[in-house]
Amino acid sequence: MSVTDPGTGTVSRTTVYGWAGGSSGPVTIVLHGGGPGCHSMSDFTGVMGLLPFRRWLWIDLPGYGNCAAVGGGTEFDASVRAVAALLDRLGLPQVDVLAQSLGGTVALQLAAVRPDLIRRIALIGSQPTAHPGGAADFIADPSLGARTREKYYGGDGPSVAKMQDLLATLEWYDGSTIPESTVQARYRSSITPIALAAATDATQRVVPNDIGAVLDSIEAPTLVLWGRHDPFAGPDYAAALAAALPRGDLVVLGRTAHHPQAERPQAVAAVVDAYLTDRS
Repeated sequence: MSVTDPGTGTVSRTTVYGWAGGSSGPVTIVLHGGGPGCHSMSDFTGVMGLLPFRRWLWIDLPGYGNCAAVGGGTEFDASVRAVAALLDRLGLPQVDVLAQSLGGTVALQLAAVRPDLIRRIALIGSQPTAHPGGAADFIADPSLGARTREKYYGGDGPSVAKMQDLLATLEWYDGSTIPESTVQARYRSSITPIALAAATDATQRVVPNDIGAVLDSIEAPTLVLWGRHDPFAGPDYAAALAAALPRGDLVVLGRTAHHPQAERPQAVAAVVDAYLTDRS
């Protein structure tokens, strides 16, 4: 399985989704991050390919990949409702979740409002609140995402060179190892009509809510997996988030930044598989 452009999945009202891996057994849904060009296949193709026996359901959130934005309430709430509605329509029992950044916040909110849908969560680089558990003394840059999007889409607009720089400075620890295919796939996804609409119209993109008030109500065991060199927030933030979750666990992975699942997919796959296989 290689990094591909978004999009040969099934459209179901407000979601675009597809299946990968095994044809039977427990389902693990995959939710992507919120950076330019992110979609679930690009964010997690490496990990899914290393665990082909798992039954993966990848989902593109509204405003990303080939999934158009949806209205009603805030865009973030609409994303949570869209994922819940898809799981209900598919008639799935409790699912596991593997999610990156924005997708992790969606997963946590979903686990809070629909605990019947979620069994276990493994999230990577997610910042669902400014101050998890009331903690404040940690390294974080809450405006970095907005500044990154403005820089990428501003000036002369998106380019392959800008995407290479974005991945190298924010998502990977060692930018010299980024495959050209990854850069090209993310760039192509960042210039689709849906992506460009979200770049110019804030109502067309997902803006996460601060869900700190519901973290202590989340019953699902949750793994907080963090890149040691994540520029959005440091391991101290990750530790505070894990501590704020009733059944939170923490793994910090060295030599990685915001996308450890892309840079070190073997390590992430091993940790995630062990965690999601745990039935305790």
